[in-house]
Amino acid sequence: MSEIEDPEVKGKKKRGRPGKQAPTTNKKPRKTPAEKAVGVARGRGKANGVAQHNGDGGDPVTLFEVVKLGKSAMQSVVDEWIESYKQDRDLALLDLINFFIQCSGCKGTVRIEMFRNMQNAEIIRKMTEEFDEDSGDYPLTMPGPLWKKFRYNFCEFISVLIRQCQYSIIYDEYMMDTVISLLTGLSDSQVRAFRHTSTLAAMKLMTALVNVALNLSIHQDNTQRQYEAERNKIAGKRANEKLELLLQKRKELQENQDEIENMMNSIFKGIFVHRYRDAIAEIRAICIEEIGVWMKMYSDAFLNDSYLKYVGWTLHDRQGEVRLKCLKALQNLYTNRELFPKLELFTNRFKDRIVSMTLDKEYDVAVEAIRLVTLILQGSEDALSNEDCENVYHLVYSAHRPVAVAAGEFLHRKLFSRHDPQAEEALAKRRGRSSPNGNLIRMLVLFFLESELHEHAAYLVDSLWESSQELLKDWECMTELLLEEAVQGEEVLSDRQESALIELMVCTIRQAAEAHPPVGRGTGKRVLTAKERKTQIDDKNKLTEHFIMALPMLLSKYQADSEKVANLLQIPQFFDLDVYSAGRMEKHLDALLKQIRLVVDKHIEMDVLEACSKTYSILCSEEYTIMNRVDIARSQLIDEMTDRFAHSVEELLQEAEEADDDDIYNVLSMLKRLTAFHNAHDLTRWDLFGSCYRLLKAGIEQGSMPEQIAVQALQCSHYSVLWQLVKITEGAPSKAFMLLCDLLMIFSHQLVSGGREGLQPLVFNPDSTLQNELLNFVLDHVFIDQDDESQSMEGDEEDEANKIEALHKRRNLLAAFCKLIIYDIVDMPAAADIFKHYMKYYNDYGDIIKETLSKTRQTDKILCAKTLILSLQQLFNELLQDQGPNLDRTSSHVSGIKELARRFALTFGLDQIKTREAVATLHKDGIEFAFKYQNPRGPEFPPINLAFLEVLSEFSSKLIRQDKKTVHSYLEKFMSESMSERREDVWLPLISYRNSLLTGGDEDHMSVTSGSSSKAGSVRSKKGRPPLHKKRIEEESSVEGLWMLRNDTLQTPGALQTPQLTSTVLRENRPAEHMPDPDSEPGSENDFMQMSWLGQQKMEEVNRKDRTGMNYIKARSNQGVRRGLMEDDAEPIFEDVMMSSRGQLEDMNEEFEDTMVIDLPPSRNRRERAELRPDFFDSAAMIEDESVSKTSRK
Repeated sequence: MSEIEDPEVKGKKKRGRPGKQAPTTNKKPRKTPAEKAVGVARGRGKANGVAQHNGDGGDPVTLFEVVKLGKSAMQSVVDEWIESYKQDRDLALLDLINFFIQCSGCKGTVRIEMFRNMQNAEIIRKMTEEFDEDSGDYPLTMPGPLWKKFRYNFCEFISVLIRQCQYSIIYDEYMMDTVISLLTGLSDSQVRAFRHTSTLAAMKLMTALVNVALNLSIHQDNTQRQYEAERNKIAGKRANEKLELLLQKRKELQENQDEIENMMNSIFKGIFVHRYRDAIAEIRAICIEEIGVWMKMYSDAFLNDSYLKYVGWTLHDRQGEVRLKCLKALQNLYTNRELFPKLELFTNRFKDRIVSMTLDKEYDVAVEAIRLVTLILQGSEDALSNEDCENVYHLVYSAHRPVAVAAGEFLHRKLFSRHDPQAEEALAKRRGRSSPNGNLIRMLVLFFLESELHEHAAYLVDSLWESSQELLKDWECMTELLLEEAVQGEEVLSDRQESALIELMVCTIRQAAEAHPPVGRGTGKRVLTAKERKTQIDDKNKLTEHFIMALPMLLSKYQADSEKVANLLQIPQFFDLDVYSAGRMEKHLDALLKQIRLVVDKHIEMDVLEACSKTYSILCSEEYTIMNRVDIARSQLIDEMTDRFAHSVEELLQEAEEADDDDIYNVLSMLKRLTAFHNAHDLTRWDLFGSCYRLLKAGIEQGSMPEQIAVQALQCSHYSVLWQLVKITEGAPSKAFMLLCDLLMIFSHQLVSGGREGLQPLVFNPDSTLQNELLNFVLDHVFIDQDDESQSMEGDEEDEANKIEALHKRRNLLAAFCKLIIYDIVDMPAAADIFKHYMKYYNDYGDIIKETLSKTRQTDKILCAKTLILSLQQLFNELLQDQGPNLDRTSSHVSGIKELARRFALTFGLDQIKTREAVATLHKDGIEFAFKYQNPRGPEFPPINLAFLEVLSEFSSKLIRQDKKTVHSYLEKFMSESMSERREDVWLPLISYRNSLLTGGDEDHMSVTSGSSSKAGSVRSKKGRPPLHKKRIEEESSVEGLWMLRNDTLQTPGALQTPQLTSTVLRENRPAEHMPDPDSEPGSENDFMQMSWLGQQKMEEVNRKDRTGMNYIKARSNQGVRRGLMEDDAEPIFEDVMMSSRGQLEDMNEEFEDTMVIDLPPSRNRRERAELRPDFFDSAAMIEDESVSKTSRK
């Protein structure tokens, strides 16, 4: 309960400490019997956040522990302390003093004798000696969610303490004097932890006192009004007793106000004025943040130049963190319009500094400075000069998007806010416009022209997109401005303004259609939310419907202006072309094609012609029904141009040296048009190469051909050759692919093996671009759906034979590429795109993919595991793109990914020791992927990829027991404290994954040692193994060699460089490279580089624990066992397996290796396909003879 309810503590007590008192025998909630017997206060907990509990391991016993854990409501904690203060002030204050000492990370404890007999300076000096010099960390600087919560609880405790004590205890001239005196002494300490913690406590204490003072001021005003009202009554109705009570209450409130002011002055002059310029930036930031709170909370007392000057001076602080706090404190003040008169002098004095901070080297500071300048502008139009505004204007072109967006908001407030909406609407109505934004768009155009940065129109549009989106999407008003005719007495847009408006309009169309910032801003395309995707679709439909009708009119008006036409012709690429047919707007399509043809006839500038060619290419897309109509128009245009070109060439060649400028112009103009079109369209059937060749031949023979014609003829011939090459390669891409794979095998790094170092110059290693091309070819030609083929003529034997032959060819293509992966010619991570199709195409390619997985695991277990998890991540990303961030975890797609993960987990076999590091690395990559992207809606929502943990759970059974603990510890590094408490459905993947790591210890034991009980006898009888005791002796003598062999098998045969994954799906970051050191000796530390992560996690766990567990390992070391980094804390079960059961495990694996076949339903064509499975991975195998295919037809 609050102390306000106890009348015994009301009123003031004399200043000073009482004499010694006997230890109280009253029961206190957080005291143990031991403490009662000794008679000391709570507060003997360990420092540095190590909680001290009672002997039975029960609840925390110190105030520091209670606040740190935060399990109890802070008000109940404070009420308990107030109750103890009523019973014994010294012991309660001692508890509070030790609370501040322990919150600073000090190991020492202030005893009751020290508290009563020593001065604060002596106590602080004694506590300084108790600090842990080995560590610079203390609770306020420690990382992790627990300590972040502690900081919040620490501040809340002080605030609640003052609030609960505000009616009497803080006026007893004892508690507050003691606390303020202690904090003042600590804040002047040379120890940073003391100074930091006490400053934070003092500033929060001051904030709480300001709130008390504000309440007292309100009560005083109310009392004064009641007194005045009662005194103004006539004598007969006036109540003298009430007047006396009101006078007494006013006097008491004034005394309390004076007392609070004395406390605040002590804190401000004793702590703030020294610490706001402390050497530590965090301490300075605390002071500035809190003084901003005081000025906003109690502006009548604090919002004056005496306090504002500290904020103004700190605007020049050398640390961005402190400058940021200054700006945010000022933003809170300038947000309130009523405070502007009190800020006028400050604004005039520090305005120049604030404006200059918009160019701060710290982007966060610059953003907040721009926002503050915007608030100043909103409060007073005259506060900023034109020069001040211009300093902010140009920031809309900044490459840093947050800065540009903030500057765009300022620009919108200054220039684009309607000053007289009624007048603008009247003007729009008079001119016949549908929108009143005409003047604002004119102003935008003028600003763009005056900025003289015309090539950055896209940046300007992006800066204004969030604040002025309604204006920028007013394409109707823009079109009306461009199409309107001059009216007497009113100006129309100039030619320069029209060009600028068209450029801006095209940029707004692009921004709306693509829904992402222009190149150079942002870190790349992000996944759009459902709301953003809906807005994008709506905007695209809106702009399509408008410009389908408006674009032909715009082209008609500006067809003679090459710059305007080139920009306008970019608009169709952002259309939703289905609207033409769905809305029955073919007549507008005909109008557009007509205007484009006129543009082609009028212009020979390459940018205009290329824009026309690109527009035709977009409109001719086969996926749209308008393709036939556009193709006819295009063919007619090409026919006309080729006829005119052939005629012009004949005339030029006939006249030869007598050709005039007109003849040369005719040939050059037509050649430019045809070259521009030939770049995007296949014009092979018009045989342009023949005419170009004649021109080039005549130029060589006669030497009089103009250079421009020769260049264009060469360019056109180049395009003709390229298009013909495309046609040639389309006939036999599979043969070319097979030949290329075989050539890469022949001229790979294996060419120099066997003493053939002289052939080193012939070795060819494909670069990432070539590897990507090979991979894309496989994805496009191997993993294709055959539903249509299977449904047609199922009973036709000939058709069935054709299907088998086609499958045989596709299997050869896949095998050729997989062979490159196995022999380390193509980087192993490229196999992720192959592995992810394992389930879907199991009947067709399951044996090839499984063999590839087996061979790659033999090459490098860890990199193979990384490739497996990468393939699952790719499938998950594809699913995210299709379904959005809100996945349906019960869908068949998610179940398919989980099933694939389960099949991958089975391939790790039964020997968990061999695959230990690989499985741990797989979990590490999976956890990092799950927490890679935070939810844009806030930290209270799950990360976007969190559902991937449900897939990762399929591999938990492959972790041995001690590794589950390590992986679980690694998982907790990514989790906030709130995550572990969430139980909603969206957090189920995290819950299930944690459970999979926290359970199954016994199962791990069984999985590792099961061979000795169930299969050991039979295996030994088959293999002829020696007796167990003999084998134990042999293995104890050779276990070092086994570990050496195990490490050797982890080495990669060649340098593996991760390819750039450029398939059609979203790729993740490439796995880290594994580069073994060829100079390292066997068994050296370099041999364990690929196992470094698990080893580091284990070492971290060992360092956090007591070292008593090392005795067991020392005892085992006498047997000559050599261990890796990951075995420092191995359990006896694991060591027994390593020393006595390794042979049994090998026997068990040999027996199960052939039986661990994934059992899937048999294929309908399994019998026919059985004969199509030769050894695809023979390094000597080359492309198969055509006789194989002939045999399959028989």
